[in-house]
Amino acid sequence: MAIKIVTDSSITIEPEIVKALNITIVPLSVMIDGVLYSDSDFKLDEFMEKMENAKNLPKTSQPPVGVFAEVYDELAADGDQVISIHLTDILSGTVEAARQGSLLSGKDITVIDSDFTDQALKFQVVQAAAMAKEGHSKEEILESIKKTRENTELYIGFSTLENMVKGGRVSRMTGLFGTLLNIRVIGTLRDHELGTLVRGRGSKTFYRWLDDLAKIMSESGRKIKEIGISHVESLEFSTHAKETLQKYVEKPISVLDTNSTIATHTGPGAWAIMISYE
Repeated sequence: MAIKIVTDSSITIEPEIVKALNITIVPLSVMIDGVLYSDSDFKLDEFMEKMENAKNLPKTSQPPVGVFAEVYDELAADGDQVISIHLTDILSGTVEAARQGSLLSGKDITVIDSDFTDQALKFQVVQAAAMAKEGHSKEEILESIKKTRENTELYIGFSTLENMVKGGRVSRMTGLFGTLLNIRVIGTLRDHELGTLVRGRGSKTFYRWLDDLAKIMSESGRKIKEIGISHVESLEFSTHAKETLQKYVEKPISVLDTNSTIATHTGPGAWAIMISYE
C-alpha cells in the first residue's frame, strides 16, 4: 500500500520537485473581470499584467469539493492512502473543501491544515512526499510534518496594502488600518493569525528588519534546516535577503516567484521569507 501526497496551488515549489516526488497539486481558481481561470494557467509576470489591467481586483476561490473527491478517488483507487496538506484556513476555505471531499470519497484520506502557505507549505509537503517515497508509515509522516510545522516561521513584507484592503483582508492583520496605504509593512503568520511586526516608510524598512533578523539568527544558536524566499516583483530585495541569510543554512536558499493566488492578495513588491528550523 502506497501513500500519495496532495496539496494545492498556493504552494510555491520547483516543478522538478513535484515531478520527482509525485506530488499532486489541486489548483485554486482566480476570476478576472468575470472570467474564471485556473491558478496554474499563468506564470507570475503574465498574471501581474492581467491584474494591473483588470477593472477589479481578481477574486480567488478554493477548489470545489467535488474536484477533491475525484482526485482522492483516483489516487486511492487501489487502496492507497492519501495525505492532503493545504494552506491555512485563515486565508482560504481550501482545507475545509478538502475535508468535505475526503468524506465524499469515502477513501483513506488524512487532511492537514499546514498553518502556512507558499514555501512554508512546501516544507511540509516535500517532507511528507520524500518520506512516502522511502516507505514510511502514515503515522511517521504525520508526526514528522507536525514537527516541521511547529518549527517553521513565515515573515511577509508588503510594499502596498491596496490589494489587502480591496480584498477585505487588512482587518485580519492585527494593528493595521485601511488608511495606511503608503507604508511598508512586515508581518508574520503564526497561530492562525496575521500579525504586524514592523511598519515604516520606504524600502529601508525592509533592509533594516532583515539586518535584525540576521542578527537574531547568528545569536540564537538554533540550527536552520531550510530557508525559502518568494516574491512578487521584488527580486532585488529577495536576492539581497538570500545573500544575507545563506551563511546561516547549508541548503541553498530557493528564491522563487510566488503564485497568482498569493499575488492577488499581496500586490506587487511583496516578499516572504520562510524558515524551517531543526
